[in-house]
Amino acid sequence: MCGRYATTVDPALLAVELDAIDETASAPPQPTERYNVAPTDPVLAVVARHDRAHPTDPPTRRIRRMRWGLVPPWTKAGEGGAPARSAPLFNARADTAATKPAFRAAVKTKRALVPMDGWYEWTAEPTAGGKVVKVPHFMTPRDGSRLFMAGLWSVWHDPASRPDASEPLLSCTILTTDAVGELASVHDRMPLILTPEHWDRWLDPDADVPADLLAGVDEQTAAGIEIRLVSDRVNSVRNDGPDLVTPAAPPGSAVGEQITLL
Repeated sequence: MCGRYATTVDPALLAVELDAIDETASAPPQPTERYNVAPTDPVLAVVARHDRAHPTDPPTRRIRRMRWGLVPPWTKAGEGGAPARSAPLFNARADTAATKPAFRAAVKTKRALVPMDGWYEWTAEPTAGGKVVKVPHFMTPRDGSRLFMAGLWSVWHDPASRPDASEPLLSCTILTTDAVGELASVHDRMPLILTPEHWDRWLDPDADVPADLLAGVDEQTAAGIEIRLVSDRVNSVRNDGPDLVTPAAPPGSAVGEQITLL
């Protein structure tokens, strides 16, 4: 699974890197450096869409800000015209998303890329005193590059309002797959990483979902991910900052003891 992650990219810079249109400028400004992104937070997503004024032109990449936790279009409205409260759909299994009511429409035409520096997972580890604690790990590329995870997105309108009455709610979810290699020692699931040569096929809204891309992460890509022990400050969503991704010593180890990274 992927329930927390870090991202430090500015949407304007990302648009330049990906030759995309930055559509986040009209939205309320958000911090560009987030080290403890959690479900329901606003996040960046890359999509490919046709220009409404020129629908026959090829789709173009666009950077949009979305709520992390997909809201299906058929969700009922709750208080204040917002979607009715429910558990946020922040992850979807890559192998079953096409058959699940909440995700199958998005699989067909609304696929996205979610950029991040890395993601967090926790393992249960015994301490010297016999107590079991949850130990956070940060998974990030060894070469310092940026990750792009396969995602799905959706558009939700309050069914009681006029289509032009308010801005629609854009939301997304991150696809997960079986963990590969050393990553499986931390958790049996991991985000579905997509490398650059697959981005256009994945994002194309006019093509069927590329079934081969849903198959999982290859061994070479997984081997490029460092598993880093980090501070348990990340356990609280109230904490943020670059110190959350700084290597930390194992629980119960002596101060200054060198740690071994997987």
